[in-house]
Amino acid sequence: MTVVPDRVTTAPVTRDEIFGAHRGGKLATGLTAPLSDARELAIAYTPGVADVSRAIAADAALADRYTWAGRLVAVVSDGTAVLGLGDIGPRAALPVMEGKSALFKAFGGLDSIPIVLDTTDVDEIVETLVRLRPSFGAVNLEDVSAPRCFELERRLVEALDCPVMHDDQHGTAIVLLAALRGACEVQGREPGELRVVVSGAGAAGVACARILLAAGVSDVVVLDSRGVLVPGRDGVTGEKAALAHRTNPRGVTGSLADALPGADVFVGLSGARLPEELLATMAPDGMVFALSNPDPEVHPDVAARHAAIVATGRSDFPNQINNVLAFPGVFRGALDAGARRITEEMKLAAAEAILDVARDDLAADRIVPSPFDPRVAPAVSAAVAAVSEPGDDAG
Repeated sequence: MTVVPDRVTTAPVTRDEIFGAHRGGKLATGLTAPLSDARELAIAYTPGVADVSRAIAADAALADRYTWAGRLVAVVSDGTAVLGLGDIGPRAALPVMEGKSALFKAFGGLDSIPIVLDTTDVDEIVETLVRLRPSFGAVNLEDVSAPRCFELERRLVEALDCPVMHDDQHGTAIVLLAALRGACEVQGREPGELRVVVSGAGAAGVACARILLAAGVSDVVVLDSRGVLVPGRDGVTGEKAALAHRTNPRGVTGSLADALPGADVFVGLSGARLPEELLATMAPDGMVFALSNPDPEVHPDVAARHAAIVATGRSDFPNQINNVLAFPGVFRGALDAGARRITEEMKLAAAEAILDVARDDLAADRIVPSPFDPRVAPAVSAAVAAVSEPGDDAG
């Protein structure tokens, strides 16, 4: 068994350290073929490279073997929903996309390139990526605001013959499901018996509700800033309307104060504050997933007064719900299998693989593995590849 600490204690990070680490960016290209003499130059570039180009011109499929495109992930953003900073534009989003590319390399062994686009028009973004398709093998959408993110992902899945995933939606959902199942095993409960309240109906909230339903959780109530999603309610359109028809089996209406009493699980994905007095109305042995960053909906120490299991998106408390547990392995597995789509079955398999890594020493303060556990990405990759088929077209 590989033991990896859940929490890493470090000295406070200074502003000078942060800016120093980002000076000149966090990425650089490297060589896989030597270039130390004229012979190596003739192989890597002209005239030798012409033989490879001719071969690809005759058989386009050879590009996956003889270029990096087949295993290159494009990390794409328009800068409209960056971290907790909001719509800060493509240039300000680029450091985050560079960081995401660094995580792909460090945790999944995949090369990736950040692409920030100076447009928020879905048609323009789709057209741009269709034109760039020969240059990459998969698309990781990042920090695109809702509700445009839903249409953009759907359109790109239809337009591109390669894996596409909006990580803010599905990476969060995969890790949440793994954590919830881990918490259930700690408590000896079944997911299907839980009452779950999801606060937030943006990208992550919609995806988390959907994956919980797919995993057999039937009693899910979702709220946006106006209250519980109910069919026909003002503002419940598009993705929210579709979700309203699949959730809330008890017909709850109103606000969080109406939805939370008796709930077993609170999932916070909105940034809205969770008052302690409402937290106290949850069922005994409750679970709180306060996932907004950097400020969770309720401080973990406060949540622990009322809930048996507490998780956040932060690295300085136990049970960090960190997307890095999911996306490197998901993309690696999809590319290894030659899949054209990232399917619901692949996401569920990824969640199970994450939980499997944590099973050796599950506890109330360890319901998911550490992001630094080296077993995670290979396990997720293998699980995703195992349920994929080359050219998989399922949505």
